Amino acid sequence: MTSQVSTAVVIGGSQGIGYAIARDLAKAGHRVAILGTRGHAAGDSIAAGLGTGHIYLQCDVADEAQVEAIFDEIADRLGPTAVLINNAGVGSSADVAALEQSDWDSFFGVDLKGSWLTAKFAVPQMRGIGGGCIVNISSIHATLTRAGMFPYAAAKAGILGLTRSLALDLAVDQVRVNAVSPGYIRTPPIENLYNSQPDPAAAWARLEEVHPLGRIGTPEEVAAVVAFLASPAASFVTGATWNVDGGLSIRFAN
Repeated sequence: MTSQVSTAVVIGGSQGIGYAIARDLAKAGHRVAILGTRGHAAGDSIAAGLGTGHIYLQCDVADEAQVEAIFDEIADRLGPTAVLINNAGVGSSADVAALEQSDWDSFFGVDLKGSWLTAKFAVPQMRGIGGGCIVNISSIHATLTRAGMFPYAAAKAGILGLTRSLALDLAVDQVRVNAVSPGYIRTPPIENLYNSQPDPAAAWARLEEVHPLGRIGTPEEVAAVVAFLASPAASFVTGATWNVDGGLSIRFAN
């Protein structure tokens, strides 16, 4: 089990859910490395917002050489990785007959392959310190979805399979692996989507109505679950998927 003061790496941590996770881990005493695709000027400002002792590194998680170099640099600057949060992802909708193979490969490179590559280079560091934990951010699209979302749903289902397999394979190393599946969360892409509807008020009302809790979630609510799974309080939790969706995935459409 990892100590509270250790190095945590948050992939895709520069905004929304990822930044909320990074902020919670920093508050818990972790030294946080945020990995993203923004330039260094913007990234350094984001890391500074967490306080002192945290860093931002630019990285394409689909590029094995970059990922390997980045994890070596993190170990040199902050110490070996004890907590890995895989939050990188891009939304995708497509027609199955129209999607180009190159687009498929590019999308899966970030949304699925990247989670394997970061684990590939983080796990040896975790083994070296006697254990660690990985939290993979999936989506309720992994188990239920909408028309046209097949690349995204496939990738997020793959994340759950990866989580189960890694949890089983790495238990002997005291590395816990869990997944969190958010539903509708108030992030900039969701706000932009619903505010651009012909009748935004009606669209928001309908979205909130279908949730048993009567509202959508916030990045902070997802981050709180992730922070728990990354903490010693979750020391006997591995291979699990935690839905953070306001009950959306438990009800019939009506």
